[in-house]
Amino acid sequence: MSGRLVLVRHGQTHSNVARRLDTRPPGAELTDLGREQARGFAGTLAEPPGMIAHSIATRAVQTAQQISTEIQRVISTDIHVAPRGPHAFDGLHEVQVGELEDRADEAAHDEFNAIYRRWHEGELSVALPGGESGHQVLERYVPVLDRLRARYLDDDGWRGDIVVVSHGAAIRLVSAVLTDVDPGFAIDHHLANTESVVLAPVTDGRWSCLQWGRLTPPFGSEASVTTAGEGSSADPMG
Repeated sequence: MSGRLVLVRHGQTHSNVARRLDTRPPGAELTDLGREQARGFAGTLAEPPGMIAHSIATRAVQTAQQISTEIQRVISTDIHVAPRGPHAFDGLHEVQVGELEDRADEAAHDEFNAIYRRWHEGELSVALPGGESGHQVLERYVPVLDRLRARYLDDDGWRGDIVVVSHGAAIRLVSAVLTDVDPGFAIDHHLANTESVVLAPVTDGRWSCLQWGRLTPPFGSEASVTTAGEGSSADPMG
C-alpha cells in the first residue's frame, strides 16, 4: 500500500461567515479568503497528490479546483506528476441537518451539536429533525473511501496521496469511527477551513489516523480543546 487519504475541509464560504447551517448541496460559494486558503493548502503539500477528489457541493468543487490549479502552476514544468482530477464523488457531502438548514441562531447550533455529540458517543441511529442519522452519514460516505482505497491505495503500483475535499462535521465523524481516535477528542477538536485529517490504510481494511488538524498522535480527550473562538472554526460544522 502506498499513499494516504487527506480529508480536507473546504475553504471559507459566505455561509461560514454568517454562521449559517448550510449543508444541502450545492450550497454557498467560497469567499475570496476561502480561495486563498485553498491555494495555501496546496502549498503545504510536500508532493503533488496522486488524485484530488471532492464532494458535489459548490464549496468543495471550488476548493478542489483552486488546489488543482495551484499545483499545476507549481509543477507546470513536469506534467507527469500532475494529479488526477479533480473528480466529484457522490456521498462525500456534509451532514444533512434537515429542518435546521440555513439557520444561524444559537438554538439551532445547540440542537445540532447535541445530536452530533450523541453520534460520537455511539447513538448513531439518532437523526437530526428532518435530516440524517449518524448511520446514514456513514452509509453513504464510507463506501466512497473504501472504493478509493480498493482502486488506488491498495494497488502496489499506486503512488501518492489522495486529497479528498469534503466537510468538517462529516470528516470528524467518519474519521473517528474508522480509527481509534477518542470520541471526546473528535467532538472537541473542530477543523478550520482547509485543515485536514490524514488517514493511512493498514492491514485488514483498517485505517490509522496520522494527523488531525495541527495535531499528531496520540489523540486523547486530554489534548487541548480547539473551539470556534480559538480560530479553528467560525461555525459548528467545522
